[in-house]
Amino acid sequence: MEKIRLGLIGCGGMMRAHASGIQEVEGVEITAVCDIERERAEKVAEVLDSPYVTTDYTTMVDHVDAVLVVLPHHLHYTCGLFFARHKKHILMEKPLCNTEEECLRLIKACEDEGVVLMCAYPVRYWTGIIKLKELMDSGEYGKPFMMSVWTEQLTQLDELAWGASGCLGGGQLFSHGCHYIDLLLWFLGKPVSGTHFGTNLGTPWMLREGTSAATIKFESGAIGYHGATWGARGSMLRYDFQIQMEKGMLEYQHNDGVIRLYDRETMHQPAVEEGAPQYKILWKREDGQAGKQTQHEMNHFLDCVRTGKKPITDGYSSLQGLRVIWKMYNAEKNGFVADLRDCALPE
Repeated sequence: MEKIRLGLIGCGGMMRAHASGIQEVEGVEITAVCDIERERAEKVAEVLDSPYVTTDYTTMVDHVDAVLVVLPHHLHYTCGLFFARHKKHILMEKPLCNTEEECLRLIKACEDEGVVLMCAYPVRYWTGIIKLKELMDSGEYGKPFMMSVWTEQLTQLDELAWGASGCLGGGQLFSHGCHYIDLLLWFLGKPVSGTHFGTNLGTPWMLREGTSAATIKFESGAIGYHGATWGARGSMLRYDFQIQMEKGMLEYQHNDGVIRLYDRETMHQPAVEEGAPQYKILWKREDGQAGKQTQHEMNHFLDCVRTGKKPITDGYSSLQGLRVIWKMYNAEKNGFVADLRDCALPE
């Protein structure tokens, strides 16, 4: 298999997670590394096979076939457009761009140049999430009527960090919640209406909300909910995905890598069976530790580059989730429920 030459752009904390995942991927060679601070780029390059190191990504063009862009959000469009015009495939860290106009222009540029554009939504590619979707779709547990996604982190950022500046493009929901809005759309289908409430109480380092509650009603009648905070000084749920079905609740706990079924049988154990489990284990992860697990999305991206097929999280799919978020932000600001019917992707 001929290796795809990949360039890394932006060597902050998230790139370290990507780099860890790339080590588990075959058929790729890191041939260029870029960061505005050369020392950070060199630190990443130290553990690689002598890649080209630069502080200016425009000098990388001849060294790469594709790029992984992990820059502050407001730089995504300019960087992505540059590489699209030079016919390089792009794996763009989420969110795709800060505005719909930028997203559409970048998508069109990639279509015009015949290059792959994929948004880095690793949650979509986690083995546990894929299995959860399979179990939900199987029909064995009836139809879903509510899905809840909980994420609780402590993400402290100082006054000079990207979270405290306008370059973020939004707050917690836009920057991190976009993963889970994307997930709710994948699991539950066409959105109809939605609401959002956010606050930076408890996260004063955030310019916009650091804690977020988003609710979406879907065409099927199901309801999706995402509750999240970057201010968790303690957590029980951490990363937890729950689907209420007609015959029980499916739950995937990412940190322990287990899918559980809670149903009438397990919820009503006889009192004499003290200590009996209150659930059935349906699946357990075998692909390593919890975390970003970016190797799965990287494998998909490389496969799309080789075959020319459309990524699961392509530009339009990413834009759908962002449209939902922007509409709910606007509705929150103006005190009404967001109409999300025109956010659905075309058939």
